[in-house]
Amino acid sequence: MKKILITGGAGFIGVNSAKHFVERGWNVTLVDNLSRRGTEDNLKWLQSQASVAFHRADIRDEAAMRQVIGATRPDVVLHLAAQVAVTTSVTNPREDFEINALGTFNVLEAVRQDSPESFFIYASTNKVYGKMHDVPVIERNGRYEYEHLVSGVPETQTLDFHSPYGCSKGVADQYTIDYSRIYGLKTVALRQSCIYGTRQFGIEDQGWVAWFTIAAVLGKTITIYGDGKQIRDVLHVSDLARAYEAAYEHRDTVSGRALNIGGGPSNTMSLIELLAYLEEELKIKIPLKWDQWRPGDQPVFVCDLSAANAALNWAPKISVRNGVKDLSRWVADHRELFSWLK
Repeated sequence: MKKILITGGAGFIGVNSAKHFVERGWNVTLVDNLSRRGTEDNLKWLQSQASVAFHRADIRDEAAMRQVIGATRPDVVLHLAAQVAVTTSVTNPREDFEINALGTFNVLEAVRQDSPESFFIYASTNKVYGKMHDVPVIERNGRYEYEHLVSGVPETQTLDFHSPYGCSKGVADQYTIDYSRIYGLKTVALRQSCIYGTRQFGIEDQGWVAWFTIAAVLGKTITIYGDGKQIRDVLHVSDLARAYEAAYEHRDTVSGRALNIGGGPSNTMSLIELLAYLEEELKIKIPLKWDQWRPGDQPVFVCDLSAANAALNWAPKISVRNGVKDLSRWVADHRELFSWLK
């Protein structure tokens, strides 16, 4: 039986990925410090659905990482644990660095020293590309778009870390690639776009698709930062879990590389478009407030999936409309999980 260890395993992506691998016959071990809202509920839900091992530990604890990875010696280490909000990184850059950069270094070192046969998958981010000032953006049909990058941003785009979050995630992205080159480990950095889906406890600063959906279902006012015309490619979490499995299946050919993983040009939406979807689905009018652009925000990000399509034989299957509809119905059916929203 193949084994996978997932750091940040009680998070939204973690529990969905764990369920995916359990259903495919894998032995699953989770590592999480349960510091984020919703992780304890997610863990209880997962344990009611599947048999998984769980270790409460923090990736900043080098000894703990070495102990659990050395004892487990998994086929795959899926490293999801992270500080995930740009705004939080701006207000507390030291903690952001310690979690995202040093924490990833601890996990990589544990793999190198105690389980070098493990395949290491790092959940990187599109923020490593920065604001891309050299890429022309135009406004067309009420949304921002790249003037020339019809297929989206390729992995060859110059990296330009912007915000402490971009820096800390970018450091970890590059360490992941270099540990393959220098130490011969099998590693891959997956530069993820906006991921959404059920069991995501999104907040205003992170997880915007989930936050808009939760706020809309619960009748909360939504603040739009900027003009609402900014667009992103979005990917349903179940499609992301398939990408993780595909990366393992193609580990020999993708090792030492970075690949974009997102919705791509066929799965994009602006903030305003998401609000329109939700108003149509829920048959409501969403109350809005408007505020200034936030630091590090990009008017456009859409990733080019050509490399992932070719290397992993993978592409998204779930459309934006179907994914948002699924998420909105899940939130409506689980209102009790959002009692913390006053």
